[in-house]
Amino acid sequence: MQSLHDAVEELKRVDHLIYVSLKYTRTVDVIINILNRMVDCYAFLVDALIKHAEEQKRWAGEVPGSAIEKADLVKELYKDDVTIQDNIDLYLLLRKLLRAKNVERENEYRRHVTMKTIIDGREEIVNIDIITNYYLFQRDFLQTVQKMLGVKPEDLTRDDNPYF
Repeated sequence: MQSLHDAVEELKRVDHLIYVSLKYTRTVDVIINILNRMVDCYAFLVDALIKHAEEQKRWAGEVPGSAIEKADLVKELYKDDVTIQDNIDLYLLLRKLLRAKNVERENEYRRHVTMKTIIDGREEIVNIDIITNYYLFQRDFLQTVQKMLGVKPEDLTRDDNPYF
């Protein structure tokens, strides 16, 4: 449950970064900060899903040390759940975006601020609209995981945030 609480807190920060910080400070640095927070949130959600699988006796083993191994384990444990598969794929993509060396910055300080890079031979573009869609996708996933684990959103938040 602590992992889920931490995921909610990270997603609150992402919400603020997108709807406040990015609105007024249109830079790739803010986009990178958002990506970092989203990756952290996904890491907490992956931990929660592994713990849930252990509690359900679907898996009993040593928890992998690396984030990629954990993500692969979750993909294996929940291979029939398309939502989990898609979100783990996004998690892995976001991690690659953060580790990319060849990042281009376009239109900084403007509405169409864009981060461009090449990942696995394909150009990846992240702008305000794309990162907002990633956030909404992740928020829906958080709610799905909460339902799966039988946790009510009000059990995880201390304030009246309408998003969670």
